[in-house]
Amino acid sequence: MHTRNIRLFSVGAQTLTGVGDARSLGWLGRVLAKTHAPDLVIESYPLVFPNETTEQLSHRWEREVIPRLATNETENRMVIAVPQDPVSMASSSARARLHLANTLDRAAQHNIATFVVGPTPAQDQEFNQHLAQLNTAYQDVAERRGVTYIDAFTDLVNHQNFNEDVMINDGLPGQAAYGLIAWLVLNRGWFEWLGIADPRITG
Repeated sequence: MHTRNIRLFSVGAQTLTGVGDARSLGWLGRVLAKTHAPDLVIESYPLVFPNETTEQLSHRWEREVIPRLATNETENRMVIAVPQDPVSMASSSARARLHLANTLDRAAQHNIATFVVGPTPAQDQEFNQHLAQLNTAYQDVAERRGVTYIDAFTDLVNHQNFNEDVMINDGLPGQAAYGLIAWLVLNRGWFEWLGIADPRITG
């Protein structure tokens, strides 16, 4: 049987590494644990820089990813978990839009398929108003380019289990919160992006 190989890079928010998770899986680990097909092999390479902004990410990711790209028939794909940019970094959403747009456009030039997960909610109401605006802007940028975008903000900002988990975990997601993010990813386009059937349905 022919084996399909994917080299998966992940950049952006430090939640990709599972920080704060007692199981050290985070949402990406949970997603990958449920991603399998008979002929599919995924190599996962997290390339996270703690507390990075979207602007910093847009300037850094190529130096990290390009030397690691596969040059054979292996597919190169990249998950972008958009960081929680501080209010001071973007007086308007225009600058934030530009940083994500540049990242997606350059990835396309390198023939890297991209998948974007938007910022998760914070515990501050005023900051969440800022994140809500950015989330809308990021989603528009991705959708204009035909890139799958997971809104990890709207459904979670008022989600009791998510907020309680983050609150008792010093502002970081714990097992319950990471599980909720993973659910959103798995149910809103992950398998379609990879081009495989959902193994939870097909058995």
